[in-house]
Amino acid sequence: MDLFDYMREKTMEQESPLAQRLRPSTIEEVVGQEHIIGKDKLLYRAIKADKISSIIFYGPPGTGKTTLAKVIANSTQAEFIQMNATTSGKKEMQEAVEKAKNNLGMYQKKTILFIDEIHRFNKAQQDYLLPFVEDGTVILIGATTENPYFEVNGALISRSNIFELHPISNEGIRTLIERAVYDEEKGMGTYGAQIDEDALEFLADMAEGDARTALNAIELGILTTEPSADGRIHITLEVAEQCIQRRAFRYDKAGDNHYDTISAFIKSMRGSDPDAAVYYLAKMLDAGESVTFIARRIMICASEDVGNADPQALQVAVAASQAVERIGMPEARIILAQAVTYVASAPKSNAAYMAVDDALALIRTKRVSGVPNHLKDAHYKGAAKLGHGIGYRYAHDYNNHYVRQQYLPDELVGTKFYQPTENGYEKTIKDHLQFLAEQADEDGDAGNN
Repeated sequence: MDLFDYMREKTMEQESPLAQRLRPSTIEEVVGQEHIIGKDKLLYRAIKADKISSIIFYGPPGTGKTTLAKVIANSTQAEFIQMNATTSGKKEMQEAVEKAKNNLGMYQKKTILFIDEIHRFNKAQQDYLLPFVEDGTVILIGATTENPYFEVNGALISRSNIFELHPISNEGIRTLIERAVYDEEKGMGTYGAQIDEDALEFLADMAEGDARTALNAIELGILTTEPSADGRIHITLEVAEQCIQRRAFRYDKAGDNHYDTISAFIKSMRGSDPDAAVYYLAKMLDAGESVTFIARRIMICASEDVGNADPQALQVAVAASQAVERIGMPEARIILAQAVTYVASAPKSNAAYMAVDDALALIRTKRVSGVPNHLKDAHYKGAAKLGHGIGYRYAHDYNNHYVRQQYLPDELVGTKFYQPTENGYEKTIKDHLQFLAEQADEDGDAGNN
């Protein structure tokens, strides 16, 4: 490193954002992620022993993926090369691999290659790395906000340890904010700022586990707030609210958050929790999720999970779907909320869903002779000569508009697909079917049910 490089690096350290300056240098300084860097955990032991193998860090923004990579860089005797997949290409990778080969061949020194946003490399770029990861030329550390099992080459996945990072707890965010305000070496302690307890609690809560969001907010607050009469900068609740006006929740319509949220939404409706269902509805709406997509999921739930326990649930869901397409936001939120709370509060049955799936499974595995002759169409030319329709009994000619006769193919007589539950209106259906069966027994009708 020459004098100009040194001066540039020192200037960047001084002028870089607070979140960058406050990065931990050692693993003991890291806040959060105790599930992977606790003292008895594999990653902690590997870092301390300088025995890192290929790793992929996966988690939401601001949870410490790059921070952990930097900690590893500070803890290892290996050469550490960093690149970002958004700005680097194959040329940079080739240069890194060539350097790693020289390190290994000439100095018996390992090379750690850290690739931020690794999911942004295309398949060919990821494939290029594979043989060098496999033969130990480089130790790969990848960081991604996307599910690596979807976005990263399967062969790289199989040769790496996957560590999922979680949003940092409110207590952890509080620790980082206090460190930012009062630390004079890395933080902004030289400004003489002071943060009120309610402002601290507010920022920790609003950050939603994203350390960068919290640190950016406190940096903005300190830099833009005039000192009070006592000479100190006071970060009050009012100042904090101005610095982070919107909760930084995560919702990527093409990523894990989308699937996790819609899963929780459906499971809340299925589980008869209208409060949770409305919460996830609001989260999707606020993130700009398509109202037609949400409406489709409500219709599916109304049939799959409510079914005949409350047949009106499907009518409500279909009506809501039609209405939101005609009306749009913001009024569509009210219509969706009505449908969601109705479906969530309705009695539940998946009997119809199970019935059709059981029937499909049987059709695909069991060979049957076909439709019984007496049920076949008797109107086309020659049908009577073939015996089609002969012996069919018209249900409306009998008591209660019901007559017992065989409807299933011969091989399936007596098979039950639809098993009504005791829930809601389905109990009425079950009682009605039982009544018909008993009535037929009393009438002594021949044939099979």
